[in-house]
Amino acid sequence: MPKRKEVDQTPHNGGEMDFRDTAGWRIFRIMGEFVEGFQFLKDLKREVTVFGSARVREGDRWYDMARELGAMLARHGFTVITGGGPGIMEAANRGAVEGDDGGESVGLNIQLPQEQRMNPYVKRGMGFHYFFTRKVMLSASAQAYIFFPGGFGTLDEMLELATLIQTKKMQRVPIILVGKEFWGGYLAWVKRAMRTGDRPYIDTKDLAIMQVVDSAKEAFSIVKKTKERPYF
Repeated sequence: MPKRKEVDQTPHNGGEMDFRDTAGWRIFRIMGEFVEGFQFLKDLKREVTVFGSARVREGDRWYDMARELGAMLARHGFTVITGGGPGIMEAANRGAVEGDDGGESVGLNIQLPQEQRMNPYVKRGMGFHYFFTRKVMLSASAQAYIFFPGGFGTLDEMLELATLIQTKKMQRVPIILVGKEFWGGYLAWVKRAMRTGDRPYIDTKDLAIMQVVDSAKEAFSIVKKTKERPYF
């Protein structure tokens, strides 16, 4: 029988082993975040999740548009969920607070080394240690997902949702991309590189998973036709 390989338990920092560095502790922490996250979400109604860059500031066209959309959603009783940080997230939460008429302004924040803080417009919030548990909560039960321009994190979140819908791991829910100027080139590349040619990598119907709009009103016109849904 081959000799069992011993697992190196040496702490990464070279000091004494802390139980919180072990796999067992991390599993419990992950489980705890899932339990707390779903408990946090259970009373929310008519959720719409808004994604986008943390780097834009007030006065930027995308910030102003996200703020406008947040207000529209809240006035019509939708719960606005964001990642709870600055930029687009702040703008959508801010609009939800300013246009509140039965809606909610919710933030699901991530704990980062640079100390990303919850923006001041979040009325109900929760912090997460792990990106993947936070991502599950951001996508768990929304009836629409709205993506403003952003970086790698925004693309990661958008493509995971598109994949879940494509593979039927979740119900078909609108993925709304705001800004033809920003998203148009990406979608043209997807069509050219993944669909057109001798060896297509996606079906034609997959191209319809994402819809592009150019204004808050267009985005809202899609959202208002959606129905509330349970988890996934």
